[in-house]
Amino acid sequence: MPYDPDDYLSRHFQTSGIDLTQKVDELINLTVPSDSPNLSLYREMLITVVRMAQADRNRWDAKIMLQTLREMEHAFSVLEQFKRRRKVTVFGSARTPEGHPIYTLARQLGAELAKRDLMVITGAGGGIMAAAHEGAGLENSLGLNITLPFEQHANTTVGGTEHLLSFHFFFVRKLFFVKEADALVLCPGGFGTLDEALEVLTLIQTGKSPVVPVVLLDERDGSYWEDAVGFLHEQLAHNGYILPSDMNLLRLVHSADEAAAEIAQFYANYHSSRWLKHNFVIRMNHALNERALGQAQEQFSDLCLEGAFSQQDVAEAEKDEPEFGDLVRLAFRFNGRDHGRLRELIDFINLPQHWVAKA
Repeated sequence: MPYDPDDYLSRHFQTSGIDLTQKVDELINLTVPSDSPNLSLYREMLITVVRMAQADRNRWDAKIMLQTLREMEHAFSVLEQFKRRRKVTVFGSARTPEGHPIYTLARQLGAELAKRDLMVITGAGGGIMAAAHEGAGLENSLGLNITLPFEQHANTTVGGTEHLLSFHFFFVRKLFFVKEADALVLCPGGFGTLDEALEVLTLIQTGKSPVVPVVLLDERDGSYWEDAVGFLHEQLAHNGYILPSDMNLLRLVHSADEAAAEIAQFYANYHSSRWLKHNFVIRMNHALNERALGQAQEQFSDLCLEGAFSQQDVAEAEKDEPEFGDLVRLAFRFNGRDHGRLRELIDFINLPQHWVAKA
C-alpha cells in the first residue's frame, strides 16, 4: 500500500516545549532541492533521529540505528547505477563444492540469465553463490556480502569490485535481496536458504513485496525441492494454513534454461505494478484485446473488491516515473489478499493471444 505519513513525530515537538521543528526545516531547506517530492519524507527522517537523540537512547540502540542508516544509504548509492536493469537473486548453499551437479547447474543458470541481460544477485560467497556469479560474469553480477567471523568471504568474481556490498546486519541485507529482485531462484541449501525461501513467500503472500517469479531449481533426479513442495501442499495448504492458490507463487524446474525461461515469460507482457490510492495498477507492454478483458473479468472477478477491470493510460499520480508513461495500465480494486490468484492473472495477461494485435 502507498506510504501515508503520520504526524505523531511532529506532534511530539509541538508539545515538548522545545522548538526543534524550525531547526529541522532550516536544515531541510539547506540540503533538499525545493522541488523534491521526497522533502516531507526527509523531514520525518531527521525528526526521527532528533527525537531519539532527545530521548538519549542507550548506546547499543544508537549504534543499531547508525549502522542501519549508514548501510542503507551506502547501498542505495551504489545500486543507483544498476537501477534500470532487471535482477535475479539466487540463493543456495555456500558449502556446495565445485564439480557437484548443483554447482554446475548454478553456473549454467548464471550464464542463461546473463544471456537475457539479467543481473545475478547473490550473497557473494562460495558454493552456489560463486557458481552463479561465475556463469554470469562480473558485468552481470552483484554481491551482497555479510560480514562473519567465519566461512563467508567474497568470491573471486565480485571480490574487490564496485559490484560488491558488505553488510553488518542480516536484516538490512535481506531487504536488498528482495527489494532489488525482479525474480528469485532458490537452489538446494541449508538453514539460510530455507529462511530466505519462506521469508520471500511470506512477503509476497502478504503483499509486503510485489509478486515476482519464485523459482525452485534442482537437478533432474533431485528431491530437495520436491519434498519441500510436498510438505507445503500436505501440511500447509491441506490444513488451511495457507490458501491453495498461494502455491502458485512458486515454480519447480530442473534446468537452468527452464528457470530463465520461467522468468522471461513472467515479463512477456507484465512490466510492473503499484498502488494508486485504492486502485491496484498492473503496467503492461501490450494492451489486452476486448475478448481477453472480458475473460479476465469472468475468471478473476474474485480479485476485485468492487467494480471491474479497466485499461487506462498513465495517471497523474504516476508522473514520478515518467519512463513508464507509454505502458498500458490494467486497473482494479484489488482485495489485497489473494496474491496467488494475482499470479494467475499475470500469467493470463502474459499469453500473446490475449494482446491487441499490432498494426
